[in-house]
Amino acid sequence: MLLFGRETPSDEMFTFQMDRLLALAADLERCRRGVPPEAMAGDAAPILDRWILGQRAVPCLAGLSTGHPRLVGEGRLIGTSDLWMLSEDRAWARTLSRWYRLGRPAEQTGLDA
Repeated sequence: MLLFGRETPSDEMFTFQMDRLLALAADLERCRRGVPPEAMAGDAAPILDRWILGQRAVPCLAGLSTGHPRLVGEGRLIGTSDLWMLSEDRAWARTLSRWYRLGRPAEQTGLDA
């Protein structure tokens, strides 16, 4: 997650994250067109042996949503997709899927603890 606002992180960090997402989007498009992984990664891909499918926590937001395009209702409790950007003034958030205008925080946000 990147904080943004008056004290915007370095262009280097934004560029790094943006390049990672653009590379992923490009690979998704190539897969959709039927390009095999071997043609995209070649011999440069590392080998992962004795692997398992794991899960890890990622930042997200939860709260009472009003005006969501897919999760309709007023004051509906939702959890967002992965949180990518949060304004320093805590007024805006960008998740993987959309922008959110942020209202009042809950009593315990965990952001400044």
